[in-house]
Amino acid sequence: MLIDSHAHVDGPEFDGDRDEVLARARAAGVERIVVIGAVGDPSSAERSVALAERDDRVWATVATHPHDVEKMTADWWAVHERLAPHPRVVAIGETGLDYYYDHSPRQAQQEAFARFIDLARRVGKPVVCHIRDAHEDARAILAEHRAGELGVVIHCFTGTPDDAAAYAEAGYYVSFSGIVTYKTAQPLRDSVPRVPRDRLLIETDCPYLAPIPKRGKRNEPAFLTHTAEVVAAAAGMSFEELAAQTTANTARIFRLPPARSPS
Repeated sequence: MLIDSHAHVDGPEFDGDRDEVLARARAAGVERIVVIGAVGDPSSAERSVALAERDDRVWATVATHPHDVEKMTADWWAVHERLAPHPRVVAIGETGLDYYYDHSPRQAQQEAFARFIDLARRVGKPVVCHIRDAHEDARAILAEHRAGELGVVIHCFTGTPDDAAAYAEAGYYVSFSGIVTYKTAQPLRDSVPRVPRDRLLIETDCPYLAPIPKRGKRNEPAFLTHTAEVVAAAAGMSFEELAAQTTANTARIFRLPPARSPS
């Protein structure tokens, strides 16, 4: 059994076949999915929570992606404040810093990041972080706001092995996506053993970043098995060991209830 710790199956890319996508995930052994309500405006958060309400093997997060924080209004914040305490919401995120694209000014990203960490503290939930080309600033903000007390996930890790080790040393969880399967991603594969096994997560980040051999297609949770195989090899674990370990880790950080028996 696997858990997809970061998926965007609420999005319009899945409107035509969402139920089939979820069924394929379960057939592939991906029994549970954390759906990230943070793409564009807060309708993503609303959709993610609605999906989690109707499917008891789906959980949600809420936030605004760093790409879009410049657009945030009081109404946007009000949606997140309302949804954050929801029992099907297991984390605040994805929030963070993206200095690669700089779609929002860096100061706006930093201020929103800190404010989302504060929201996570008020509802007692962990923080899911999107960090790209901003690892030093991100670690500083996370440390300043004592986010480690809440639990931190560095999703879709794309830093160096030393960055991975620094996050692990701070007690954070580090999640690997389909990028780790790409030919040019040896530094990511080298990062895997720098993370203690009890801090490893895996994800699809679907519909983006489909792993080899599915690259170029719309990603979906069923493809998580390909990422798991590569992460297992990099960690020196069998697929079964990696599946059990990452499932336990994901359940721990998101405080998920015990898995029900497969249907």
